[in-house]
Amino acid sequence: MRDRSLDVAITGLHARLPGPEDGDKWWAAVCAGETMTTHHGPSALAAMGVPAHVYTAQDYVPVRGCVQDSDRFDAELFGISPREAELIDPQHRLMLEASWAALEDAGCDPLADRLRTAVFASSSTSRYMARIVAGEHVSPDVLESLTVGAGRDFMAARIAYRLGLEGPAVGVLTACSSSLVAVHLAVQALNSGDCDQAVVVAAAVGFPQAGYTYVRGGIMSVDGQCRPFDARATGTVGGSGVVAVVLRRFDDVRADVRSHGVILGSAVNNDGSGKAGFNAPSARGQVAAIRAALRAGDVDPSSLGYLEAHGTGTYVGDPIEWSAMSTALRVAGLRGGRIPVGAVKANIGHLDAAAGLASVFKVLQVLRHGQVPPVANFATLNPLLADGDSPLCVPTEVAEWSGPAPRRAGVSSFGIGGTNAHVIVEEAPPEPDDPPAPDRPSIVVLSGIRPSAVDRAAALLAEHLADHEVAVPDVAYTLRVGRAALAERLAVTGRSRVDLAEALRAGVRQVRGRVPASGPRPLVVLFPGQGAQRPGMALPFLDGLPGFPAALDECLGHFVSAGLVREALCDKDFPAERLNATELAQPALFALEYAAARALVQLGVAPVAYAGHSLGELTAACLAGALDLATAAEVVGLRARAMQSCPAGAMVAVTCTESEARALAADAGLAVAAVNSPSGCVLSGPVEAVETLTRRVAGRVPVRRLRTTHAFHSASMEPAVATLRAHLTGRRGSRSTVPFVSTVDGQVVAPGTESPLEMFADSARGTVRFADGVAALLDRFPGALAVEAGPGQALSGMVTAVGMDAVPLSQNGDHDVALSLAALWVQGQPVDLAPLSPAARRLHLPVSTFGGDRHVAPEAAVVPVTPAAPTAAPITLLNVAEEVADAWRSLLGVPGLTPESDFYACGGDSLLAVRLLRRLEETLAVEIPLRDLMLARALGDQVRLVERLLEDPDE
Repeated sequence: MRDRSLDVAITGLHARLPGPEDGDKWWAAVCAGETMTTHHGPSALAAMGVPAHVYTAQDYVPVRGCVQDSDRFDAELFGISPREAELIDPQHRLMLEASWAALEDAGCDPLADRLRTAVFASSSTSRYMARIVAGEHVSPDVLESLTVGAGRDFMAARIAYRLGLEGPAVGVLTACSSSLVAVHLAVQALNSGDCDQAVVVAAAVGFPQAGYTYVRGGIMSVDGQCRPFDARATGTVGGSGVVAVVLRRFDDVRADVRSHGVILGSAVNNDGSGKAGFNAPSARGQVAAIRAALRAGDVDPSSLGYLEAHGTGTYVGDPIEWSAMSTALRVAGLRGGRIPVGAVKANIGHLDAAAGLASVFKVLQVLRHGQVPPVANFATLNPLLADGDSPLCVPTEVAEWSGPAPRRAGVSSFGIGGTNAHVIVEEAPPEPDDPPAPDRPSIVVLSGIRPSAVDRAAALLAEHLADHEVAVPDVAYTLRVGRAALAERLAVTGRSRVDLAEALRAGVRQVRGRVPASGPRPLVVLFPGQGAQRPGMALPFLDGLPGFPAALDECLGHFVSAGLVREALCDKDFPAERLNATELAQPALFALEYAAARALVQLGVAPVAYAGHSLGELTAACLAGALDLATAAEVVGLRARAMQSCPAGAMVAVTCTESEARALAADAGLAVAAVNSPSGCVLSGPVEAVETLTRRVAGRVPVRRLRTTHAFHSASMEPAVATLRAHLTGRRGSRSTVPFVSTVDGQVVAPGTESPLEMFADSARGTVRFADGVAALLDRFPGALAVEAGPGQALSGMVTAVGMDAVPLSQNGDHDVALSLAALWVQGQPVDLAPLSPAARRLHLPVSTFGGDRHVAPEAAVVPVTPAAPTAAPITLLNVAEEVADAWRSLLGVPGLTPESDFYACGGDSLLAVRLLRRLEETLAVEIPLRDLMLARALGDQVRLVERLLEDPDE
């Protein structure tokens, strides 16, 4: 059994390489031996800014491996202003996005994961900065920003800063071997305890992504074809791309993370002076690196089944590497061309600082698929490689893996100057069988910085679910813990991956929303009264609301008829006539509402107030702390029995104003039982009177008979009121801790109030002033959102009519309660989704696609706007506001500013605040305290600050 204590798992992976963006299509192209470099025509080169005399020269080779849209960047996602984005090298921008995506692929929230995560970053020399500074009139401020934005000293630190990563952040620069050296350093950091996780990321993006001028004797190909190990090889071809991997100690991830592969050993050395020249490779150094990596990983060379070579396709370099690989493996007695060799540079070009990681990416595909692809452009072996005793061979067509198991491969990368690196990679361990999925709905959540990003994520996930056998709990868990919760949100529910794919595509069982910029809206929980009951009404809550079963058991323990109440709640075939009896309906509704509200609080929902309708007012008072559970259950049971004993009656909902309802009631001998909304009331009284009214107003006033056997909140309830008063007068409840609505007068009962229990006797007879109570809540909590914690949505419609948005937890018995919880999450409520998608395994699911704008800073764009000379003319609010806004636009590049725009949310920082200060002081001839300017975050606040200082400079 292998000792895994020093092995390192590759848990996350992301690459943008020349060729198809889709990973499976890219791999198919590699297996087909395709060359994925681009041959540019004259018009394309001219559009890139390549001078005509350069690209028309005889020795110009218009070929490069290109990545599309390399100048696009999702600056908003990272809190970077458009202007700052223009001054960051595209390589470093792509590295930010790739790091984010690789962490997502590893199942880690890029913004909230609390592992100590290191960053090891490599990039090529910035052609972007060189092109900009070649222009004239670059100001010192811009040059300073450009130095930070394009300087390789800052690339790792920027990733750590923008993603909140607190492990070491190190730039690694060893020319072409940079990124594989970075892998080695990350492995060492993990095994020495410097970090718990490491992001290794590298990019090489030419600016522009054009061709090159061939130099005889150089390393570049004469004809734009890279032919590793081939007799026709004349050199390499440049390529662009970005690759990121996430690494963790193997023993830390076996339980819940699926890996792409495992690093068994790695080594780095330098040739020293033992070679023909500084630029020349050394077989001895390469042999030593390969052997050291095998020793470090305790790997027998005979267990290798593939080698990914540095493979630049140079006529001299290839023989040296071939000789080194052969020598390193012969020590194990390997002979006769057993081990195939690959070189991805033949497909995509040489990615310079990112070349090593590009090779790792290819090797992981080889190990995953169990396929060895051909070396592109290969026809005849370079005669300088002819060695009948070599253990190596060059594959010319795709072949199934024929090496030992488990699959293992070596990866080499060598840099000009002599820094050699080699890494041994093993296939990912087999995954255990998925445990049986629980028979309950799972919530799958997605989010993005803008709606289009969420749309793309939903489409990609739907496609993935349709094509891959994955466990739904794993999907839900991965997306909950492995993605940042951004402002634009979408959630779906389902029990199978087919359900989820359908929901994502068709919009069924789907909710969308946006988190308010000011934070979660105040939340009010509503409790319906009698009439909402139905047999089995607790089933959706038992199925989709964690914490509900335990809270229900707690509540039912206070009722003598607990068994009958439970049966009515949990059996959809329970006789509806029996449940409609008041003495059973009211305890059943109270128990359900109480348990639902308690479960919501346990999930992190923090109501600012409770409001109930009729019976629901008792639930509201109990949850608000005005009644303990035992007392509330006592009052509910007493109330139900007393009201049940009252004379029979009927109730009817009428669509009209309160004054119109009172006129109808007076004419018909009825009472106004409830005022639910500006145009919704309930009348109550004898059955005959209700039937007469219904016939009389038919066709003129919309009416609806309610499901009740009594005339609640009418004179027929006087006996019940007397009974309740006899038992409750003189008793007082507890001091409330949360506001709740008293529907007797429609007022909000403040926290700390000790309510007399006889108020619940009066509420059985008086008009339910529910609309007034909701209006009072909106006045106290503007913008409040309501959640109806009951078996329907009647109250949701009522509060919507008053102006309060609402989310019903259950509708008509079949509503997915989990989807209602998701609806709260998409609106930014602090709903803890963990109980709904408990710990499972983290999958490799589609990651974020980045859709930002193009950010390119040509010379003219970086010339700062010259501040206007101070003027003696009177300064007005209008020109102060315009000057401050102009300064923001110049420094941040953000259009569409409003007085509420936040300087830091628009991408500002302390350095830009200093530059803003200097500009405003020069333009407006006023001294502005830096601290005051930085505290005045909003544009309007800064305008008012400057205006005050202009009026009173000594302030």
